[in-house]
Amino acid sequence: METVDIPQTQTPDEMLHLLSEFRFELRRFLQFSEQAATAAGLQPQQHQLLLQVAGAPGRASTTIAYAAERLGIRHNSAVELVDRCAREDLLIRAEDPNDRRRAILRLTRKGKRVLSRLSDDHARELTERAPRLVEALEQIRRHAAVEAR
Repeated sequence: METVDIPQTQTPDEMLHLLSEFRFELRRFLQFSEQAATAAGLQPQQHQLLLQVAGAPGRASTTIAYAAERLGIRHNSAVELVDRCAREDLLIRAEDPNDRRRAILRLTRKGKRVLSRLSDDHARELTERAPRLVEALEQIRRHAAVEAR
């Protein structure tokens, strides 16, 4: 993506162009991510679930409710996704010893192995794509700052 200098006065079309460029770069990364998950034998949502379980902050218990919130899906959809991942030996759901109504999610060895490979692939892709994403965001930020004046 080429760098566009933003003049002191902008039109709404300029902001639309900047947003369009950012969305394009973001979508290209998301397409890569979906294709990488599929190539690894996962559905894209399975990959996202494994990532949320593995990436939960600190020692926080990763519950189905937590996963549903992080994935932006309904609780019952998260239950189905967890069940599918459990059947494929990607994660286990264990009863929470402090609250038997809740299930705690943990990756299996297989889940960790698949996620590790995908994470390496994603890191390489982001290394290549990040400059374009950052530049697109920076242009939007500069445009918004000029608009705020």
